[in-house]
Amino acid sequence: MEIEQLKSQINGFLKANQLQHFTAQNMADGLRMNSASQYQQVVNALNALVHDGDVLDDNGQYKHSNHAGHTIGDYRANDKGFGFVKYDAELPDFFINPENTLQAMQGDKVSVSTIKPSPSPDRGPEGKIEEIIEHAYERIVGTFSMGSEAKGMIGELRINDKKAMNFKVLINSNGLMPNDGQVVVAEVTRFPDKIHPRELIAHVTETLGYKDEPGMDILQIVYAKKVPSDFPKEVLDDAAKIPVEVPESEWAGREDITEQTLVTIDGADTKDIDDAVVAWKLDNGNYHLGVHIADVSHYVTEGSTIDNEAYTRGTSVYLTDRVIPMLPRNISNGIASLNPNVVRLAMSAEMEIDPQGRIVNHRLHTSVMKSHARMTYDAVNKILEGDIFVQEEYAQLTPMFKVMGELHDILYKMRKERGAIEFDAPEAQIIVDEDGKAIDIKLRERGTAERMIESFMLAANETVAEHFDKLEVPFLYRIHETPDEERAKSFFEFSKALGHPVYGDPSKVTPSMLQKLMADVAGDPAEQMISTMMLRAMKQAKYSSDPVGHFGLGAQYYTHFTSPIRRYPDLTVHRLIKWYEKHGYGAESQAKYADKLVKIGEDTSTKERRAVDTERDVDALKKAEYMLDKVGLEFNGVVNSALKFGLFISLENTVEGLVHISNLTDDHYEYDESHAALIGRSKHRIFQIGQKVRVKVLRVNKEERTVDFILIDTDSAPTTEIRVASKSNGKFGVGRNRDERRKNERRGKSEGPKQRRGPLDAKQGQKRDSKRNF
Repeated sequence: MEIEQLKSQINGFLKANQLQHFTAQNMADGLRMNSASQYQQVVNALNALVHDGDVLDDNGQYKHSNHAGHTIGDYRANDKGFGFVKYDAELPDFFINPENTLQAMQGDKVSVSTIKPSPSPDRGPEGKIEEIIEHAYERIVGTFSMGSEAKGMIGELRINDKKAMNFKVLINSNGLMPNDGQVVVAEVTRFPDKIHPRELIAHVTETLGYKDEPGMDILQIVYAKKVPSDFPKEVLDDAAKIPVEVPESEWAGREDITEQTLVTIDGADTKDIDDAVVAWKLDNGNYHLGVHIADVSHYVTEGSTIDNEAYTRGTSVYLTDRVIPMLPRNISNGIASLNPNVVRLAMSAEMEIDPQGRIVNHRLHTSVMKSHARMTYDAVNKILEGDIFVQEEYAQLTPMFKVMGELHDILYKMRKERGAIEFDAPEAQIIVDEDGKAIDIKLRERGTAERMIESFMLAANETVAEHFDKLEVPFLYRIHETPDEERAKSFFEFSKALGHPVYGDPSKVTPSMLQKLMADVAGDPAEQMISTMMLRAMKQAKYSSDPVGHFGLGAQYYTHFTSPIRRYPDLTVHRLIKWYEKHGYGAESQAKYADKLVKIGEDTSTKERRAVDTERDVDALKKAEYMLDKVGLEFNGVVNSALKFGLFISLENTVEGLVHISNLTDDHYEYDESHAALIGRSKHRIFQIGQKVRVKVLRVNKEERTVDFILIDTDSAPTTEIRVASKSNGKFGVGRNRDERRKNERRGKSEGPKQRRGPLDAKQGQKRDSKRNF
């Protein structure tokens, strides 16, 4: 049955029985869709109806929604009073006029009715907010200031969140009585309304400390992002009951691989070690690769207090001076961590790989293991580079590392041949002193060892995903969908305008097409521009029960299996492997997780984005702090974005700042969308992505996490033949003779500036070692 027809039937039934709740199984039984594939269709249809806002999901119990006929989405406010509602990753947002916002705030979950339909495919409909379903700012973190002119108020709260800075937060006496200058958590009791459109009232529920105390700046972001940072007592109590060693009684039913020469390879500061590897050459010329992962699911049982807290967190969060773990530390750094020379329980993926990089055989099983050495990336890199002193230090392991290096080369070549796209953006390591103050920024180097472990983790993740996809059972995948046609078309046009056409159909983009483009532009002045815009054209990777593959990796099958200590999806995958191994693959066995995985995928994807946003905001805060004493100094940088209001510049140390258009005083600059560039009307100077520039630090605001630059020596900027049309014509694009432009496009000429290669700072929110980047 077509999904739209199925949705219509289900929605009609639920609407006719509005006072009742039904499970997916109830619906499948009523529709007589009881095979495994039919049941999955019912689950997919129900989840689509939930996404559309027509049906409510109350913990697996479905009912008709009061918001049916309206669209549910997230509100995005503009300082000028209007806003937008994002309701679909692919479709343009609703536009909301100021009189129709219902005083919604940034991030509020809202119900929207349509006033005017979309005028064109690239513009969204106009809507009206009918209800604020969930407030984003139910809890606010800020610095308390004693005293207020408002009657009955004891003070005000100054908040650092840029999205809510324009709102006044009044504090009443119903909660705690903080001291002046304390950072507090306040619960909002009155949100903006027509009478008070920029005002909130709240009471203090928690005091965190004083503003200038070490670490308080990061803690404010953690609380503002609603990242759980302290474990509840009952969780810690339950975690404390877990033994610190593996008793022999737990070896039963597991394969003993303690004699295999397994090693762990991580950063020197890593404490939660969740993977060990081993490799050797087989007599038939193939390679054996063993990827052995901490069996966290043995200790974190489904539905336990520890499990519920892990689900709430979704992932560990890696900040400049701390890690907020998903699991209590006696698990993440203790019994589950694959520390050297101690027995540990593991989930094992053993693969046989031929010289072409094909996995020709594999086994998935539980095991008992022992790491024979705790290696660092630095040490393994030196071994692979031929450092005889380090090779002698690890003489027994060096032959295996050389085999691993060979296997990595084979796997890397295989991925490249199938079209995997390589983006190697610089990643910053922010150095802080004992008080948490940023004192230096270094670039992390990724050597062969980091890439080698990445290759092995990718191979294991693909193997597990393919195994269960071919069994056609409900499973959780890590997916990266193909770019949608509209975005792809825009990128193709952009690349062509720079003289580098993409050969292929934008409605059927393949990784190979983009990989070939990147090979064509390697070393070209346009390389940075094209790679940056390519990243922006792509979709976000996420978790899903729908096995659509991973576009960026060029992988038909992909999941996350290798990091259950720090990612809840990996923990779920381990449970699924064990469940199917014990209960088989029949319809009854499949039913246990079939209607849970969509929700798990959505929730863990949301929590992953929360973690990435938190990491990004903390990095921006610490980078701004590092730049506080650099005002007036000059730096080399590269244009990271060109927008109507100015240029974002990335320095060589990855610090990003803005050159506002008001500070481009040598000419009148306007934005040319087709080249993503600012172009001077009189002198025809051009600034666009990837262009090297010299800047001076104009001002720094740590609280707002912003750095402002001015350009030095604009006279050295390249000029262009592109002419900007007059504003009176209603155009901000190219005003050059159309025939001449078409002629140059046919010749393949680039209309961009002559540039050298510069650093790319578009791949943000990365984790703290190479295994965390995919």
